[in-house]
This record gives sequence, C-alpha cells and structure tokens, in this order.
Amino acid sequence: MASKTLTFSVRPRGKPVKKLPEELSLSADNTSSDLYAQLASSAKTSIHRLRITKGSDGTYIPNASSLPVSDTGLRDGSTIYVKDLGPQISWRLVFVLEYLGPLLIHPLFYYLLTSRTNPPTFLRTLSCALITLHFLKRELETLFIHRFSAATMPLLNLFKNSAHYWLLAGLNIAFFTYRPHSPAAGPSNPWITWPSVALYVIGEVGNLNTHLVLRALRSSDESTERGIPKGFGFGLVTCPNYMFETLAWVGIAGVTWSWSSVLFAAVAVGQMALWAKKREVRYRREFGGRYTKKRSAMLPGIW
Repeated sequence: MASKTLTFSVRPRGKPVKKLPEELSLSADNTSSDLYAQLASSAKTSIHRLRITKGSDGTYIPNASSLPVSDTGLRDGSTIYVKDLGPQISWRLVFVLEYLGPLLIHPLFYYLLTSRTNPPTFLRTLSCALITLHFLKRELETLFIHRFSAATMPLLNLFKNSAHYWLLAGLNIAFFTYRPHSPAAGPSNPWITWPSVALYVIGEVGNLNTHLVLRALRSSDESTERGIPKGFGFGLVTCPNYMFETLAWVGIAGVTWSWSSVLFAAVAVGQMALWAKKREVRYRREFGGRYTKKRSAMLPGIW
C-alpha cells in the first residue's frame, strides 16, 4: 500500500527566504531530514541555515534521519515556518579554531619573551607546559571524542568564542606569565606548586573521563538519543566536567601565580555555572522521576 502524501503550506519566519516554495509535498514515510533537504534544495541554500517550526504551536522540528514526518505532529494541510539562520559554521571547526589560539600563543610568548635578562624559570616552563597540554587535550577531544547535538552555529559566534580564548586565555595569561618580573619569574614554593600540579592532573583526568561517559550516551553526532550519565563525579554534581575543569584552572593559577589566570578562570567558571544549571533543569524535565535530582550543578555545596 502506497504511503500517504502530505502537503504543507510553507511560510517564512522573519526575513524572506529567497526561492522558498509556498507548498511542499512529502510522503508520510519521509523523515524530517528529507523535509529539510527538499526545502534547502528549493531555496538553493544550506540545510544548516534553516530552522523549521510547526505553524500550530511553534514547536521546533529537528533535522533527523530517524524521525518520520508523520511523528512530528504535522498533518496534511499543516503550515510550517522556515527561518533563515544566516551564515553558519561547524561546531567542531569553531572549537578547533578557538582552542588553537592559546595553543599557539603560549609557546610563542614563552620563546619570544625569553632572554638573558628574562631567562626561563621552572615556574614559567611548567606554566607553559600545563597550559599547552590543556588546550592540546581540548583539540584532541574535539576531533575524536565530542559529539555535537547541532551541526552548526552562527558564524558570528566564532569571533565571540575565539575572543574568550585567544585574548583571555592566550594573550592575557601569556603576557603576564612570561614577561620580565612576573611572579612566575621567581622561585617555586613546593608547598604550593606541587599541590597545584596535583589539582591540575586530577582536573584534566576527571574532565576527560566525563567526556568519555557523555560520548557513550550517543551513538553518533546525528543521534537524538539522550541518556542519564552515571559514573565518577556524576553522583556529586550535574556536570562533573565543569567541576574538573575548575580544578584544573585552580591548579594552573597556583603554578602561574598570576591574576591573569585567575581572571580567565573566574570568567570561565561563571559561564560554566550557567550552563550547568540549565543542564540540571533539562535533565529534570526530560527524565522526570528516573533522574536523581542534584543539589549542586557544578561545585559540591557551592553551586
């Protein structure tokens, strides 16, 4: 028996979308990704620039090859709204580019600012090593571990995100750590340096473990499946990856002895705290009684 054909009225949301058809017909067995593909083909644009919502209640229709059109709530004669999101860029590429800044800046500044009158010290060398390894780890996680729920983000986000890392984590920390007469130019206090290194190692290993746990919850980037994460750290807070990231930067600050590291850490922790609260709200909404509510989203007993 032939599948039923569904015809939808198509309307732009916001600014007009060039060559957007007024009507679109699909088989009920087609998926929402087929819906996106047909609209993008008609409008001569990228699938990733489009956002489709139902005219009846404004519900977002995700671009998923596993979601039949008939399961989206659309019916024959339904109206769909199509929004042009503007120029897009891959999430993965944004991560690679934003982390590339500090990954290059720190070794460069360490080399350029080193001289007879400003010789390399143990703390400067250790600071450069720890920060470089941190962002190298992030690059490798981006390429081989992270799964992204969305393929792209607005191109303008690249400049905002990169400014955070290139300026605050890169130029800011590098200059005030490797410049003449910086705190890292002095002798190391082993009672501070080595506990800081220990915090850094615990933070980096714990953060990596959390990312591996989160990766295992989804079979692919395209997958919309979600599960309740469990394992080391998840019994304490909603987002142990952010908790361990905080530990790592406390360790870096203890090694560099620089207010610039504290400044970057404070900004980063503030942003992660907001993300962690949103994640806790989402888990409670999605999983209901199956999810054990956390009293702390990121830092046990604090936030």
